[in-house]
Amino acid sequence: MGKDKRKREHVAATEEAGSNGQDIAENATTVVSADARHGTMGAQDAPPRMKEKEYQRELRPLHGELVAMQEWVKASGARVCIVFEGRDTAGKGGTIKAITQRVSPRVFRVIALPAPTEREKSQMYIQRYVPHLPSAGEVVIFDRSWYNRAGVEKVMGFCTEDQVRHFLDMAPAVEKAMVDSGILLVKYWLEVGSEEQTRRLEHRIDDPRKVWKLSDMDLASYAKWDAYTEARDEMFAATDTAWAPWWVARTDDKKRGRLNVISHLLGQVPYAPLAHRDVRLPDRRNADTGFVRTVPVRDVPTLF
Repeated sequence: MGKDKRKREHVAATEEAGSNGQDIAENATTVVSADARHGTMGAQDAPPRMKEKEYQRELRPLHGELVAMQEWVKASGARVCIVFEGRDTAGKGGTIKAITQRVSPRVFRVIALPAPTEREKSQMYIQRYVPHLPSAGEVVIFDRSWYNRAGVEKVMGFCTEDQVRHFLDMAPAVEKAMVDSGILLVKYWLEVGSEEQTRRLEHRIDDPRKVWKLSDMDLASYAKWDAYTEARDEMFAATDTAWAPWWVARTDDKKRGRLNVISHLLGQVPYAPLAHRDVRLPDRRNADTGFVRTVPVRDVPTLF
């Protein structure tokens, strides 16, 4: 499939879903509120989980489009800010890795802030996030964001109800100021069912490659499914706006979820398809092709 055709399909799919995103975001909020509260997520109608071979086949052209998007961002000086929120184990990290796998880290910056310091706790809440907003020619991806206040901080008692209410009142105006300044802001909520969340957490316990992902906070949060659901719904109601709508991705099948998010993201950014460059390697001089060791070096042992 040609780049122009793929780009048109991304845009057409987005326009069909709702020109300003408001209708689809409101509808998604309603469905998630009903289904995810009980962990059903429409599992009865879900297609079989995507196989790795099929996933890689679908991902490859999307990576090409992300590179085209990157080059447009660099050339146009655009500023793109992508926010990822969602349930624990919903696949935020894996989705971000899929987005950034083939692009330049100089253009795509991933921001995953640690817990605030005592000094940061004394600042205006949004202050620690503002320095990380994109400059011209950058795509900034927040792996969790200022919405911590409406989620984990609220549920785990790290802030007061007054602070949560103030944040929810403030956030739409701050995001309106961001958008009015020229930032393209896209917000994703990744939703996973309760049974699938349990399976993934249990898998982390048994897998030495993933045990670092199982924090004390994850364990403490696990018992608070309904509290997180209520916090999420309150957040959607207050901050799902025409200028910065929430987009909900179902990620019980991680591979399908990643592909859906990337495809949707490409439809949100008005990039131009990447023109093919006719590149030819220059001829080498004979003296450049040989390698002669002139100083001793320490070779890595060849074990494999």
